[in-house]
Amino acid sequence: MIFNSVEFFIFLAVTYLLYRILPFRGQNLMLLVASYVFYGWWDERFLFLIVLSTVIDFCCGLMIDKGELTRRERWFPSGYILLAAFFFVTVRWNGIELTTQPLALSGQWSQLLPRDGSGWLVFLGMGGVVALANFFYPRLAALEVAKRRSLFLFISLFSNLGILGFFKYFNFFIDSAETTIQTLGMSAAFWHLDIVLPVGISFYTFQTMSYTIDIYRRQMPATNRFLDFALFVSFFPQLVAGPIERASKLLPCLLQPRQLSLDQSTRGVYLILFGLFKKVAVADSLAVSVNAIYETQGTVSWLDVVLATFLFAGQIYGDFSGYSDIARGVSKLFGVELMVNFNLPYFAQNPSEFWRRWHISLSTWLRDYLYIPLGGNRHSERRTYQNLMTTMVLGGLWHGAAWHFVLWGFYHGALLCVHRVFTTTFKRQPKVKKNQGFVGSFVAILFFFVFTCYGWLLFRANSLAQVISFTQILILDFGNLALSIPKPTFSGLLGLPLLMSYEVIEYYAGHQYFYRRSPAMMRGLLYAILTILIVMGTSNEPAQFIYFQF
Repeated sequence: MIFNSVEFFIFLAVTYLLYRILPFRGQNLMLLVASYVFYGWWDERFLFLIVLSTVIDFCCGLMIDKGELTRRERWFPSGYILLAAFFFVTVRWNGIELTTQPLALSGQWSQLLPRDGSGWLVFLGMGGVVALANFFYPRLAALEVAKRRSLFLFISLFSNLGILGFFKYFNFFIDSAETTIQTLGMSAAFWHLDIVLPVGISFYTFQTMSYTIDIYRRQMPATNRFLDFALFVSFFPQLVAGPIERASKLLPCLLQPRQLSLDQSTRGVYLILFGLFKKVAVADSLAVSVNAIYETQGTVSWLDVVLATFLFAGQIYGDFSGYSDIARGVSKLFGVELMVNFNLPYFAQNPSEFWRRWHISLSTWLRDYLYIPLGGNRHSERRTYQNLMTTMVLGGLWHGAAWHFVLWGFYHGALLCVHRVFTTTFKRQPKVKKNQGFVGSFVAILFFFVFTCYGWLLFRANSLAQVISFTQILILDFGNLALSIPKPTFSGLLGLPLLMSYEVIEYYAGHQYFYRRSPAMMRGLLYAILTILIVMGTSNEPAQFIYFQF
């Protein structure tokens, strides 16, 4: 289920209606069920992984903080994970068909079981793990405090990173080690597994890890309300592509009754409208032109590569920031405030500023949980550059299991290091003029945007071979104005200049809600234009959000 689909808006309408009529505890339970339905729409088996992360981090959080679990805190998660293993992995839900008779079954009830032998294996294996965990619990609870805290933090991190590493990177590392495997007389194909990447696994994995890390750092207490914690992990508006919320911010919103206001709801509806405009009218339109160049097997020119890369900069921004806008808007309808994930990133004048504006939830996560623990800039300059490169390379690998993502992370790490060299040098110079003025700022923004776009070439390329090929074209075929790239559809031709103009006004206004100060007639005209462009954009070929693959 994706945000730009009819199914989602039917789902949202039903969920919102139930939310308005239920009491607080019923609201949270309903949102949890709705979140599972939303995520299970792709493949209900993926829900087992979310439940597994939920149970592990809930129990680890309590053991890190309090050192013990009550009977309910032990047995409820134990039963929850076993039910998840049975219903999400073993049961064959595609045996159910919706017909004129509610939930009529295609065939016999026996067709629901078993899904296959592996499903029963997972169920029985999970039963064994739960039994062992409860058997060893008294000994683990009796450990000295420091050892217990460290052990359960390790269990949380190892489990989450292990799940993420297996599903996202196992085949990548096997392919990368193919030469070594062949020298040992084995075939890499033998080790290659048919693994389906669960949607959004990188997002909710990082979100749950931050919970146990913050508890270990004594920055927040653990919660003993399991179902509310499960809602924190799976909250559907931001589950699949962020923002990556911190438990210290989102969890308190879910643990207490939320107050809805007309102002909050109207802002939410506008964010949904604007996000759909970015995605449907702009991003999906530009995708036609971008894919024509990056997916081609033929010859392309210098101008083709340049235009396709610039348009991809618009596509990925419209696609990803559009998702974040819709996620924030939907959350506002339920009285939950999510963090701003994008703040005019293409107005950045340097790489440091870019990462304070682009995918803010990830960049701050990497800063707080990777860069600073590595030492940040508290040691020598050499160590600082090493920490920057390590953080950005791992950030690139987070985006995907391919070498061009690693190269993209390395590229941005190099930009940050070069920028730091210049800034530290200029700081030593007396009386450096800080006010660049309009012209200076414009030149700096344009200059760095070019560097950003080359980074997007590394990101969008299908392989390292294409990176090398397109880079050679940019250097050796410079000035070739032959054009084969198709034009974006009409919604993109109109929507992209509108989006650019809107953000220029927002940049100089200094805040995202500048439009609310406009006369009612101007706001109505804006809403009408956005709606018309969205309707026009529905003729574009629908595409999943780019960051769903991460």
